[in-house]
Amino acid sequence: MTISPDAFGRLFDDFQQEAFRLETLDDYSKSGSVDAYQAFLAGESKPADYNARWLAQVHRNTDAGRRMYRVHILTRPLTRYLQFELGWGYRTNATAGEEFFILDITEKSNPLDGVPDFWMFDESATVSMTYDDEGGFLGAEEEPDVQKWIHWRDTALSHAEPFADWWERHGS
Repeated sequence: MTISPDAFGRLFDDFQQEAFRLETLDDYSKSGSVDAYQAFLAGESKPADYNARWLAQVHRNTDAGRRMYRVHILTRPLTRYLQFELGWGYRTNATAGEEFFILDITEKSNPLDGVPDFWMFDESATVSMTYDDEGGFLGAEEEPDVQKWIHWRDTALSHAEPFADWWERHGS
């Protein structure tokens, strides 16, 4: 069932324990932070207010003891977009308490091949997301079978490593 943008947004305010995200794409450049991405490509410095709304959201949640974390499935070499997302986004968002993990499939098979991007809240609400070929967000669906999404989250985490460790070896 399609979820409205407002209902999806409320999930980030209403969860009580944890919000988990699986990212599977190497380009989300048409989904948000478009101006910041263009600045990154132009070699400009990161704006002082970069990602301010998201940082405030993460701070509210983590300050209240709620966990926000994600796993990104990727391969090297990183696309320009992933260089931006990890270098500017992840490193900035981590300052607000969001946790990141990398499932690098450069030299191994993808244990979640075909699984779409999703957010899961408190192991009770899951929203899958679809994107076009250019990284543009197309929409989100509420998913009824939470157990398979819990399994996919656990699989992702069991094969991933903390972002900071991965970035130390492979970051640019």
